Amino acid sequence: MEQPTNLMMITGVIVLEDAVDFEAFRDVLVNRFLSFRRFRQKAVESARGCWWEQDELFEPSAHIIRTALPGDAGKAELEELVSQLASTPLDKTKPLWQFHLVENYSEGPAIITRIHHCYADGIALVQVLLSLTDADRDQSLKLISPHHWKKRRAAESNIFRRLMAPAREGIDAVGHFSYKMLEEAAQMIREPHLAADYAGTAADLMAELANALLLTDDPPSRFKGELGVRKNVAWAEPVDLEEVKAVGKALGCTVNDVLIAAMTGALHRYMLDCGDDPSNVTMRATVPVNLRPLEHARELGNHFGLVFLELPVAEDNPLARVYRVADFMHELKNSRQAMMSLGLLAALGMGPASLQKPALELFSRKASTVLTNVPGPQAPLYMAGAKIREMMFWVPQSGSVGMGISIISYNGKVFSGLITDNRLVPDPSSVVANFRREFENLLHLTMLLGPEAGTISPEDAELVHEWVDED
Repeated sequence: MEQPTNLMMITGVIVLEDAVDFEAFRDVLVNRFLSFRRFRQKAVESARGCWWEQDELFEPSAHIIRTALPGDAGKAELEELVSQLASTPLDKTKPLWQFHLVENYSEGPAIITRIHHCYADGIALVQVLLSLTDADRDQSLKLISPHHWKKRRAAESNIFRRLMAPAREGIDAVGHFSYKMLEEAAQMIREPHLAADYAGTAADLMAELANALLLTDDPPSRFKGELGVRKNVAWAEPVDLEEVKAVGKALGCTVNDVLIAAMTGALHRYMLDCGDDPSNVTMRATVPVNLRPLEHARELGNHFGLVFLELPVAEDNPLARVYRVADFMHELKNSRQAMMSLGLLAALGMGPASLQKPALELFSRKASTVLTNVPGPQAPLYMAGAKIREMMFWVPQSGSVGMGISIISYNGKVFSGLITDNRLVPDPSSVVANFRREFENLLHLTMLLGPEAGTISPEDAELVHEWVDED
């Protein structure tokens, strides 16, 4: 899926509260990150196919790098460095990952991570991140002996299942519903006599494929057009997770619905700021959906499907926007779109390379952005002796998609980020600034009208909008 205009690389930033010793930081990474054997291997590609190969010349200093920011070493300088790294391919002669420790960032030490998507999907990489951290400051500095890793990994799997509990409450509800469908398919394979009970599954998947192929392409817009090789990243000031839940409760919607609607509103406002008319714009996001059992989350690899989500960027009513997102999400939860796309991606991966690019391009033309929302740990964590204050990541795009929206929750806060193609959106910081404004508008309106569950209906949303306009 990788090409010069879209590198298949997951880029992240972790901001620490306290200074860290570089040598201790490197020792923790070597001990914990490299306990995953795959990260000592490089991806080899030839006419015969692709495989993993041990890097006999592996050198940690090529992957764990000490760096510094210029000038004021503030957020603008850090965003510029992350943008440069997100636009720079990893060295394919080595394992495809790097950690950059930025020691002079004004808000505290920052760790920039770059890991190629071929190693793992987002859910698996959250588990990898957990293995680098501890709930206790002193424990986060300790090196773990090889014979203790098996017990440690089992404990982390239990922790991960608990931290993913919010997904069952709506943070990643699409993945939950699709996983139930995947279990049906797995059960049919284990017990063939049940096939008759699932006779409709194949027909449903074929129908989903037909529906996906019949979707119209997203039209050219401020966010959809010819791509370059330069990426820009930005992230918003965090919002309080309890406040997001309060808005969702008042509207009878999920946390996911509220966050996606706020980001959609940010895109709407950005278009207005640029002098565009969003009233007739149609726009879709491809949403990765986790299709692996949570007990297997610590295993690497990619186990996700994709669904197409309509983003109501033309809607100027913020409350109505939430309800429209909720309706679109409800439709996806009852579809088999994610299972279909997982099977299609697997088939393409096993097929001839000459078919892969046109097939991927066919699907990428139908969306303008990738959107992912990952529930992270809700208790503070420590890395190499320092408390983690913030964490953010940026999802890669493929084909002709030129924008990625990422949302992650950690320790009671929600962090949102954007990665854009420089030719299309050179100032993603303007968009993410709108995200916080849009969420605060939603919070103000719901608190004003009544914060109790389900007190604001879709009909109320239209009345509120008219009232606000008149005011």
